[in-house]
Amino acid sequence: MSVKSQLAKFTAKSSHFLLRNILKRGGTSLPGKLAVKIDPEVLQTIEKEFDLVIVTGTNGKTLTTALITRVLRAGGYTVVTNPSGSNMVQGIVGTLLTTKVKPSPNGKKPVAVLEVDEANVLSLAKAIEPKYFVLTNLFRDQLDRYGEIYSTYDKIIAGINQAPNATVITNADSPIFARGSYANQRIYYGFDNVKEADFKDLKAPTNTDGILSPTDNSVLHYDFITYANLGRYFSTTDGFKRPKLDYAVTALNELTPKSSAFDLDGTSYKIAIGGLYNIYNALAAYAVGRTFDVSPEDIKKAFEEDKQVFGRQESLDVDGKDVTILLIKNPVGTNSVIDMMETEKDPFTLIALLNANYADGIDTSWIWDAEFERLHDSKLASLSTGGERYKDVTVRLKMAGFDLDGTYQKTEDILKAIDQAPTKKVYLAATYTAMLQIRAVLKNHGYIQEEY
Repeated sequence: MSVKSQLAKFTAKSSHFLLRNILKRGGTSLPGKLAVKIDPEVLQTIEKEFDLVIVTGTNGKTLTTALITRVLRAGGYTVVTNPSGSNMVQGIVGTLLTTKVKPSPNGKKPVAVLEVDEANVLSLAKAIEPKYFVLTNLFRDQLDRYGEIYSTYDKIIAGINQAPNATVITNADSPIFARGSYANQRIYYGFDNVKEADFKDLKAPTNTDGILSPTDNSVLHYDFITYANLGRYFSTTDGFKRPKLDYAVTALNELTPKSSAFDLDGTSYKIAIGGLYNIYNALAAYAVGRTFDVSPEDIKKAFEEDKQVFGRQESLDVDGKDVTILLIKNPVGTNSVIDMMETEKDPFTLIALLNANYADGIDTSWIWDAEFERLHDSKLASLSTGGERYKDVTVRLKMAGFDLDGTYQKTEDILKAIDQAPTKKVYLAATYTAMLQIRAVLKNHGYIQEEY
């Protein structure tokens, strides 16, 4: 290791210690920024310490990363990860440089399981050659940063092409992932819970992206659709269709706002988080676990661990109120959260928090494509708004036909909104930086006791 690399690593560790233990602040971005400034190639000095698993895609990266981490640890691996979702290069550098790594109990090489922002896959793959890429999904998201989804996918493909020996574990239900030319070995996961007798000739809903055949750009048809552009698809113009699955959801057993029960390859599993979309995240983690020879029994134990995931359906007791933090950042993700809230059997309060910082995407027009109107058919009893762009989300919800019970310009005032909520159950649906802000307030008041 060069003197420059040693200095970069020392600076990262020192600044991380200062932030955590003296200033009582979390985060790995600043240590990573400092390290990269000192030595832009610092990651290359630690490449041999880990097998790298990159998790990328639009939605579900953080939960998928957390579940993969649990599964591999249950299988006896030492795992380094970025649990807060700090997925830009500087945050990843900080994570890898400031984490003390012990040998794996099973005697195998430690694994770094890293959530990576789609636009940063190439730069990270250049710095450390990944062993695996895990692809979750691609939906329209932050057009000001990424452009349309085909441009985003080109960025991911460029990263994959940097590591031709890596295995790509991909969501076969997403047809866009069949595009692009790369020679890597592929492992496919998806839903296979609908009997052939129940297949239909379907098209995706209007305004759905990513539904064009990679062979001729014709509009794909589906035997069944799980949500958005995901499902068992086929072309009516040639032989293109969804590839054969290596790992599959074979049954949906019970979906509630706080849990999901399902079968994977005929074995029953359960996770303590709601929403059909989160079953895809569990399936991806299962596929990775089986690829690493983790047993189904150990995967089941990992899924049933009573651990929360940073900002993703964290459930808190706030003075007797059952508060759940939900991340929303694009139309498909928001609609999936609405799907989950539609399974709620009790009256609930929703507080929608909208920011438009760089990490959120500065273009808030996406809220007009989210189907808030469907909440009229739910148990929604009270609705309020907040965040730095509270005016935008207020107008959107009024246009959806809702009367608001409050508008809160200051994050601190959200505690008052929770206290005044007429229901015991409260959902905080927030964009990324708004989620960080409300978590900070809740932590400062003692409602969040630990980082995940």
